[in-house]
Amino acid sequence: MTLSNPTIDVRSGEELDSQRLDKVLREIIPELQGSPSIQQYASGASNLTYLISYRNRELVLRRPPPGVKAASAHSMIREYRVISALKSSYPSVPKAIYYTDDESLLGSEFYLMEKIEGVLVKNSLPSAWNFSNADRYQFCKTVFDKLIQLHQVDYAAAGLAEFGKPAGYAERQILGWNKRFANAQTADVPGFEDVREWLEANIPDSKASNIPAALIHGDFRIDNVMIDPVDPFNVIAVMDWEMAALGDPLMDLANSLAYWVHADDAPALQAMKVQPSDAPGMMRREEIFAYYAEQTGFDTSSWDFYEVYGYWRLVGILQQLYYRYANKMTKDQRFASYGQVVTHLGEHCRQLIAKSAL
Repeated sequence: MTLSNPTIDVRSGEELDSQRLDKVLREIIPELQGSPSIQQYASGASNLTYLISYRNRELVLRRPPPGVKAASAHSMIREYRVISALKSSYPSVPKAIYYTDDESLLGSEFYLMEKIEGVLVKNSLPSAWNFSNADRYQFCKTVFDKLIQLHQVDYAAAGLAEFGKPAGYAERQILGWNKRFANAQTADVPGFEDVREWLEANIPDSKASNIPAALIHGDFRIDNVMIDPVDPFNVIAVMDWEMAALGDPLMDLANSLAYWVHADDAPALQAMKVQPSDAPGMMRREEIFAYYAEQTGFDTSSWDFYEVYGYWRLVGILQQLYYRYANKMTKDQRFASYGQVVTHLGEHCRQLIAKSAL
């Protein structure tokens, strides 16, 4: 069983200056002993995450990627603020240690947090768990219970009332992702103007529904949670809060289900598998949706819109990453095929729209 998040040698172009880093960290934590060993976490395609190991302490450092980035993306202060505020009301977050926007220190803003010792589930469930189909089903509930709990947090009491503007959130998301997609256009990917227009025309009226504004994670997946190494039905930490906001919780659920791949899905969706959602006994998208609706009591009559939005947002994320690769802003080979994936996911959005009753 793999504890924590596996690390790799730092990727080319994403290095940290060890001497400069050591000087900065000793100003923050004077008791550090020895010289820092720097490794990079292999997971994650957006912000960069490093394991900094000293003789007496291990730290996790998060910073944005190099190159031109979307204006609202890769926000370190957003991550730092939300995990700092949630520690008492939603304990399943890492302990925040330090944040700075002083780019003269390491070349970018960054923050530090504690290292969590747990199990990171990637493409398959650990064989040591010896799960039955019923266990896998229960594991899904365990994970999605964390999303449901998050959406029920009193964010004002947690000190996050000014974290965002929930009014008009859905419209801002649609207009924002449409704009970001257009700004990251490449010649080999269709423009999908019809998908963009349909989403803009079908934004739900938040005033007419019973869906309360909630603190949303923005990227909630199995591979963004850490599991208790002793009890696999206990999530000890939810990670990667860079897209957290106050807004429509059904959009958060749709974001999650866009990554939820079934064994009988079309190849376009199979290409996005990042978690063992296709294992025997795992809940299907429609079961997760029904469970979430039952637990929250939210109005889900406009789910067709949310489902298309979830995939379209994923299209926007992947196209931004592909744009960076196509324009030689990164050498990360993971992004090389994203143009084709974007095209297939955009077509999937069209298929969902064709079947929608909205």
